[in-house]
Amino acid sequence: MAKNKTTETEVDVFNFIESYADNDQKKADSHKLIELMSEWSGFEPKMWGPTIIGFGSYHYKYASGHEGDAPLLGFSPRKAQFSLYVYSQTEKSKKLLEDFGKFKMGKACIYVKKLSDIDIKILEKLCSETITYLNEHHECACRN
Repeated sequence: MAKNKTTETEVDVFNFIESYADNDQKKADSHKLIELMSEWSGFEPKMWGPTIIGFGSYHYKYASGHEGDAPLLGFSPRKAQFSLYVYSQTEKSKKLLEDFGKFKMGKACIYVKKLSDIDIKILEKLCSETITYLNEHHECACRN
C-alpha cells in the first residue's frame, strides 16, 4: 500500500510562512488564518507535508482499505490563491457557500485569493460544520 505524502512534520509553521508566502498580504492573511483556525479548532498549527498548515487531526479509512491521518482544518498559502481545507459535503456546508463570498471550489478544498474576499463568520461556520462532521464519521482528535 502506498505511503501517505501528507503527514504531520516538525517544520516550524511561522518559518514556513515567512519563506513560502510571496507577499505581505499573503503573510498577513496566513497569520490571521492561524489565529482563527487555532481558536475554532482548539489546536495549535502544525505543518502537514511540505505546504499545508493543519489543526488537529482525524483518522480516515476508505472501503478500499486505504487509511491515514489528516488535519481537521487546514490551509496552504499557495502562489495563486489560498487552498482552504475546511469543507465537508453536508447540506449545511453547501448552503453556507451561497453567502461565502468570492471563491472557487476544488475537489477537496476551497480556493480564495485573499481573506477580504470572503465572509469570516461563514468561514467559522464552515469550519465548525466540518469538525462536527469529522467527529461523527471518523476517529477524531476533536473528541478529546
